[in-house]
Amino acid sequence: MVLEILTFLQQPAVFKQSIIRPKLKFKDRLLWVTVSRIWRKWTDVLIILKPITVIRWHKKLFKYYWRLKYKSKGRPKIPEEIRNLIKQMQKENPLWGAPRIL
Repeated sequence: MVLEILTFLQQPAVFKQSIIRPKLKFKDRLLWVTVSRIWRKWTDVLIILKPITVIRWHKKLFKYYWRLKYKSKGRPKIPEEIRNLIKQMQKENPLWGAPRIL
């Protein structure tokens, strides 16, 4: 019930921000993504958005989250002994291509 009231109050607030086309801020998008994950009937109260738009925002936010989470770590380094083993296999088997070695 609280989510329903919150969503009904949020939409007119967005309309008051601009006259021609409402500009949705990050906090508005975050609200709708969160509501869509918690409340089953969230599509029933949509007035200014299409459900597919909220789903697209959720996918974008999900990608952004994982990009930030793994950006600092980067790709794990391959140990020296495994690199040497790959080079040795390459020298001993010149007819093998990269797919067969890796």
